[in-house]
Amino acid sequence: MREYLDCAIFSTTCCDQWMDHWLKAYAGNRLQLHRLEATDTGTPASVGALAAASMRLRRFDACLLPVAEHNLAWARTALAASTGILHTPVLALVRNLKAGALNDLCALGLADFVRDPLCPEELRARIERLICGRRYHAAGGAVRATVDEFAPTYQTTPGTESQEAICATILDRSGHELEAFAVASASRCATSKESFRAAKSKVIERFERAYITAALGRHSGNIAMAARAAQKHRRAFWALMRKHDIDAAPFRSEATPNLARDG
Repeated sequence: MREYLDCAIFSTTCCDQWMDHWLKAYAGNRLQLHRLEATDTGTPASVGALAAASMRLRRFDACLLPVAEHNLAWARTALAASTGILHTPVLALVRNLKAGALNDLCALGLADFVRDPLCPEELRARIERLICGRRYHAAGGAVRATVDEFAPTYQTTPGTESQEAICATILDRSGHELEAFAVASASRCATSKESFRAAKSKVIERFERAYITAALGRHSGNIAMAARAAQKHRRAFWALMRKHDIDAAPFRSEATPNLARDG
């Protein structure tokens, strides 16, 4: 066990007053807290601030991100944008958040969370456990399951799992969720060798295929109803079906048993 741990505080301007009160009350020294300049969530570029700080955060053992209702949407998008870029585990200091919001943050890559009012010793213990878990995992140790029981690891990011999940439920997703997914996809593509045009085409193609498939499934393969719900002309909807080689017949056959039971 190390004597000192360094934790960066990645605050936002809307949390300044809350954090100032908490930092003044904090008197521990075994966990060294280093407050970075607050990010203004009112600017569009702010969603990439966490990813942009990746190299700067490497010198810290963990990053503490204050999250409350007023910056929850920003936190979701910022975590998604840092997928595959940020390697420092992020813990959230949460205030007045429900379980659903916490599950969303964990699915987007949050390593762990602690609630306000914070116990510094608890935060230190959680950071130590994350560090030990990452070391054992890197060494091929067998204790990964016990670490997962404690908290989801930061490397569990919205990759293939969230792509499939979002595509399957795209009609039920909120604007914030779709925005976070788009930002994460764009960030991953930007770090690869793909051109802007190729990456954009791939994301649009996945969205179109997922949307058309979901619309047909919701309307039991009725193309006219699906097109109407999508607010697209029927011919345009047909064109997208042909483009992605989507057949409406399977959706009709899947709906037949349900119709028979209902009758």
